[in-house]
Amino acid sequence: MAKVTKIALGKNGPLVSKLGLGCMRMSPVWGSQARDENESIATIQMALDNGINFLNTGDFYGSGHNELLVGKAIKGRRDDAFISVKFGAIFYGNQMLGLDLRPIAIKNFINYSLVRLGVDTIDLYQPCRLDNSVPIEDVIGTVADLIKDGKVRHLGVSEITADQLRKANSVYPVSALEIGYSLADRQIEKDLLPTAKELGISVVAFANTAEGLLTGNMKAPLPANDYLNHFSRFQGETLVKNLEKVDVLKKMAKDKGYTPAQLAIAWVNLQGDDIMPLVSMSQRSRLPENMQAMEIQFTPEEMNTLNTTFSVGAILGGTYLQR
Repeated sequence: MAKVTKIALGKNGPLVSKLGLGCMRMSPVWGSQARDENESIATIQMALDNGINFLNTGDFYGSGHNELLVGKAIKGRRDDAFISVKFGAIFYGNQMLGLDLRPIAIKNFINYSLVRLGVDTIDLYQPCRLDNSVPIEDVIGTVADLIKDGKVRHLGVSEITADQLRKANSVYPVSALEIGYSLADRQIEKDLLPTAKELGISVVAFANTAEGLLTGNMKAPLPANDYLNHFSRFQGETLVKNLEKVDVLKKMAKDKGYTPAQLAIAWVNLQGDDIMPLVSMSQRSRLPENMQAMEIQFTPEEMNTLNTTFSVGAILGGTYLQR
C-alpha cells in the first residue's frame, strides 16, 4: 500500500496524515458490542505502519475502553501516533445524559485520559460539543492552561457553529475543527467551512458515508431493530427517495471500478488540502480500500454530477449530525 500523504494541522501546525483513523467503533458505544480487541489493535498498528498517524478517540467511548485500547496499540511507538481526544460527554447505561464542560471537570478528565492512554501529553484535545452551559472562554481557556502545563499540545473543537469557532479561536488558536461532512451532509459549506478556512483551521471530517447511506449497501425498508430508524432520513418514502440519489453514486462507482464508499471518501478528500477524511475502521481488511480512496480523482463532469445530485438539501430528512 502507498503511504498516505501528510498535511499541516492548522497554521504552521504539526504534520498529520491526510487520512485519519476513527477508533470509536472499536468500543461499545450506544449499546453496541466491543469489536475483537486483537484485531482492533492490529488495525491501529497497521495504520501506523502505513503512515496513518492521526488516531481519533474520546474519553467517553466505551467509558474509557477506547482510550485503553489505543494505549495498548501505541505502546512502544508513541512517536508514530498523533492522538486526538474528545471530552465532555457524560454517559450512563449507553445513554448520553449531557455535557460537563466545567474547568474543574476538564482538569479531572485529562488526568484519566493520560493514564488510560499511557502517555504524558495528548496531541489534540477538544470539547466534543459546546452547549453554552459554560462560557466558551472558560472551556477553551482551561484547555489553553493544559497546553501551558504540557499535558496537551494543540487545541481542537468539535460540532460547533461558525460564531462559536470564531470565539474559541479568539481565546486560543484552534488547530482543528472536527465536524460531520459528506456528499449527503453539506450544510457546513455555507458558513462553517469558509470560517475555518479564513482562520487557518484544518477540518477533520467524520461520517463520510453518512451513517452508511452512501455505501450502496442500504436497502429500504431497514430492519425493524436498526437504530437508524429513529432518524427521519432513513424512514419510509424518505429513505426510498434518498436511495435513488445513491444509485447515481453506485453507477459511477461501478463505471470507475471502485465502491460507492470509496467515492464518498474521495469526494471529501478532494474538497481541500486542509480537509482530512476521518474514517472509522476496526478491521485490517478495510485499510487498503480506504487508502486507495485517497488516490481517486474525478473528471470535471463526474464532480459536477456528484455536486448536482447531492446538492445542499438534496438528501431528505435529518440525522444526528443536525442535533
